[in-house]
Amino acid sequence: MDIRFQAGGAENWKTDIALVPVVQGEKILETCPELDAAAPFLAIAPGMRDVSGRKNEIQIVYGHPDLPFSRVMFIGLGKAEPTPGRLREAFARGVRKAKELRLASVDVPVFCLKRFGLEERLLEEAVYACMLGNYSFTALRKVREDDPKSLDYLTIGFLDEYVPDSLRQAARRGESAAEAVMLARDLANTPANLLHPDDFADKASRETAGVPRLSCTVRDERWLEAEGFNCHLAVGRGASRPPRLVVLEYAAKGDEDADPVVFVGKGITFDSGGISIKPAAKMHTMKCDMTGAAATYAALLHLAREEVPGRFVGLLALAENMPDGGAVHPGDVVQSLAGDSVEIVNTDAEGRLVLCDALAYAQKAWKPKCLVDVATLTGACAVALGDGLAGLFSSDDRLAQAVQSAAACAGEDCWRLPLWAGYKAKLKSTCADICHTASSREGGAITAALFLGHFVKKDVAWAHLDIAGVDWRDADSPLCPAGATGFAARTLLELARGGVE
Repeated sequence: MDIRFQAGGAENWKTDIALVPVVQGEKILETCPELDAAAPFLAIAPGMRDVSGRKNEIQIVYGHPDLPFSRVMFIGLGKAEPTPGRLREAFARGVRKAKELRLASVDVPVFCLKRFGLEERLLEEAVYACMLGNYSFTALRKVREDDPKSLDYLTIGFLDEYVPDSLRQAARRGESAAEAVMLARDLANTPANLLHPDDFADKASRETAGVPRLSCTVRDERWLEAEGFNCHLAVGRGASRPPRLVVLEYAAKGDEDADPVVFVGKGITFDSGGISIKPAAKMHTMKCDMTGAAATYAALLHLAREEVPGRFVGLLALAENMPDGGAVHPGDVVQSLAGDSVEIVNTDAEGRLVLCDALAYAQKAWKPKCLVDVATLTGACAVALGDGLAGLFSSDDRLAQAVQSAAACAGEDCWRLPLWAGYKAKLKSTCADICHTASSREGGAITAALFLGHFVKKDVAWAHLDIAGVDWRDADSPLCPAGATGFAARTLLELARGGVE
């Protein structure tokens, strides 16, 4: 969806409908006199009697069709304070209604945001929400007669003669964040037969080509074997398509020698569970088990396109976890890249195996300013926190706060859980240096995080996001249709934008 900036007042705007958020009980023509001036028909329109501002309410008021500003959609915010999150949902809901009406465009009048303050931030969120509200994944099926029509463009209306640079930039930030999330969704929605590890790696190589200051290096199974990525390789042994490690590196001008922020994403393009095979129910959603890698890739690509200051590395640990005669057995022992032997008890706990080698490599190849991994790691985290919160673990309070702040800004909430040292004993092995799963199921998200932490040096600030409960939605919401959510793509982007101390 294109973005068009329109200045000079409503008489110069061209759009199908304007989206105006309203607080419950608000007299909108009084609190926003610019709206009264832009659409004077509202003062006498009978439909205004139905505009109450109740949460989730949508009311459309019509003027003469020849007017440049002839339709206004009022989207209710309810009684509560109009936070960025509430405005995000409202604008997305408005776009979805416009799609149902088969309109071609919607307008965000900037003057309607002024009364809430934080004009730049709210414009960024409005653009972000409108683009996500317009998102659908229909690449693999024919268009249906009853499909909502995607919008062609979004207009942003200004009363000023010129568009202020600060607001133009805010809109572009929202656009970039939405594009990152949509890219992550597209990848995670793609079926596993169309996105093997090498397909993902090839796509990353193609899409990053020509992006200034961004490099992409694909490491194949021969390189992984020569370097000692035995845990990573063990996961992919039962698959017909071998593992890959994709290394993305970006540095802004002048930051080439800075210590990098390193993001690591779990990229299991399909997870059958291996020999410890999963139940059939919902196994089809395991095409999403690469959401961590998708989010990492999308964030790196867009922070490079935005020319965000700093130096960043993204590692995509890609593999397919399948059972066949060559698959890793429960009880096998392999030597990790870090040098510790690892007993593999449950082959369905494969994500931590690809991640432990990637984390070790990040510290071997660079001196990370900090290290953040993102993974659909444990069902235990989903049981603990449900489908609305990701789990956050961190060895560093400042980094944990930075991740939480970025997540809150992104509307991707997370809750910090403890790296409880007392549970390390659950990872003891009788035949190896460490067991990759705990001796009991209780506290499974914590013991998984402790296993990863075993491979992070004590002087490295590290955070782990377990997104297993939030990577997929079974039902539509205003900001996301059923399917992959692209969770964490914007969190990583906001973390990079905000700078990591």
